[in-house]
Amino acid sequence: MLTLESVLLQKVMPDEVIIADDGSGEETRQLIDEYKRKFPVALHHVWHPDKGFRLAAIRNKAIAKAMGDYIVQIDGDIVMHPLFISDHKCNAQEGSFVCGSRSFVKKEYSDKALAEGRFSYKELFRNSKNRMNALRIPMLTPLFKHSREKDKVTIRGCNVAYWRKDALAINGFNENFRNWGDEDCDFSVRLCNLGIRKLWLKFSAVEYHIYHEENSKACASHNRELMLEALRNGTTRVPCGIVKD
Repeated sequence: MLTLESVLLQKVMPDEVIIADDGSGEETRQLIDEYKRKFPVALHHVWHPDKGFRLAAIRNKAIAKAMGDYIVQIDGDIVMHPLFISDHKCNAQEGSFVCGSRSFVKKEYSDKALAEGRFSYKELFRNSKNRMNALRIPMLTPLFKHSREKDKVTIRGCNVAYWRKDALAINGFNENFRNWGDEDCDFSVRLCNLGIRKLWLKFSAVEYHIYHEENSKACASHNRELMLEALRNGTTRVPCGIVKD
């Protein structure tokens, strides 16, 4: 709900919004239907049944559903700065994809905002654990934009944007990642292997991460090895992605 409210507060609206829903229930569907009546742009609900953690698979379905040429991807625990979409739009360049940072909101204010169903940007900033990531100073962004271009791995799937045609070229996210961890890094590695430049939006595209308990990291080592294999082998396209080979 907080995420959708932050979409409505954007100074520049996206052309469409696609919710990639990894098996939520009827309550979520009803909430999304309510927001469809509020949204000035198309709001699509892409869903599949709950069969465990299948983030890669539902993201692939959302990419396949997208009508636009450029995709800005966040998570459902994110509140976007009002100029978030504007910043991403201004930094979209052919032959590149971009990643940004996130500011972690303290538990106390996160719980309050979730309980009340509303938030204040002033309070989000005041209650940020890492306020440097909550600073929006776009005139400084060009100084850092190329600083991580050779780092294929480090990325946050909750703040990334890419051209749809590039995602299709690598066949989207690797659905062999069936638990939490490194599916976004693998996506970044394969885009870089394809020759797509990785840019970093420091001091732009600000977002706030609402506190919640972390997902299980039980499969972290297995997932890391899958990602490192793509890094070692120069893998671009995976067989188990948007299209199943």
